[in-house]
Amino acid sequence: MSIVKINALNIPPQAGAEIVKRFESRLNELAQVAGFEGFELLRPTGEEEPRWFVYTRWADQESYQAWRDSETFEKSHQGGPPAGAGAPQSQGGHPGGNPGGDAGAKPSGPVAMGSALLEFEVAVSAGPANS
Repeated sequence: MSIVKINALNIPPQAGAEIVKRFESRLNELAQVAGFEGFELLRPTGEEEPRWFVYTRWADQESYQAWRDSETFEKSHQGGPPAGAGAPQSQGGHPGGNPGGDAGAKPSGPVAMGSALLEFEVAVSAGPANS
C-alpha cells in the first residue's frame, strides 16, 4: 500500500497567504514525479492549533526517497536556513518549513517557524463508491 508523509509546519498567522502561494507555485512539478499520488496543504481551523500540515502520498518509500534526493526537491526547497540556524530541521521535512518559491521573489526566506515530519503506511483506505 501507499505511504504518507505529513510535514507539520508552525506558520505564523500573518504568513498564511504566502505559504499557500508558495505551495501552489510548485504543484505542477510535483505532479510529474514518479510514484507521487497526492498532495494537500491543510490550514488549521481551530483557535488552539497553529500548525499547518503538508500531506503527501506516495506509491512507496523508494519513490518518495527518489524525489527527496532529486534536483526538483532541492530547487523547490531553496532558501531555508541551514541546520542549527534557528528553525528546527527534520529529516525528510522542509528546512525551516520553507516550501521554496521563485528565485528572487519576496519574501524569499522561510515562512515557518519550524517543522516536523510524520511518516505513515496506509493500513486501510476508503473512497467514494464509483457511480
